[in-house]
Amino acid sequence: MQIKLEEAEKRGKVSLEEAIERRRSRRAFKRTAVTKKQLSQLIWSAGKAPSAGATYPLELYVVIGKESAEDIGAGLYHTKKYSELELHKEGDLREELAVACLNQMFIADAPVSFVIIAEYERTTRKYGDRGVRYVHIEVGHVSQNIYLQCEALGLATVAIGAFYDDEVAEVLSLPERYKPIYVMPVGVGL
Repeated sequence: MQIKLEEAEKRGKVSLEEAIERRRSRRAFKRTAVTKKQLSQLIWSAGKAPSAGATYPLELYVVIGKESAEDIGAGLYHTKKYSELELHKEGDLREELAVACLNQMFIADAPVSFVIIAEYERTTRKYGDRGVRYVHIEVGHVSQNIYLQCEALGLATVAIGAFYDDEVAEVLSLPERYKPIYVMPVGVGL
């Protein structure tokens, strides 16, 4: 199943400077669904990060809880060209993901979590071992775009790097070549 995302807004109501000033890590979420427009905007923002040598080693997966996103069912979705969602796995995986993230159960409270995945070989083929550094830099760019877009949309998020890699990969049924780097729960903050 594929879901076409909405066209992203290119002019927001919050200035870049305001978003930078307000950016915080927030770990408490209301049980309020995100809108399809908000989800589309966040995914678009993630796709606007630079990539070393245009190797694009990152994949973005979205964990959506039951009744947590407007017109989108619970499941794990893989973003396609940052403009579509493709169902990868059905069901509400938020609690399993939280347990794999060292029992940080606030992740299960967020309606949506973005999981930034790396396929290192896309970049190391071109740059050798230094490509690993470039991949990590790119993850930082994507994460910051998500943070700033959350602020612009009045949403909350936090970047989570503390998790069991193999367990997160298992919860998400990832191919072996895909390595989880960051988990970013997103929702309306308390």
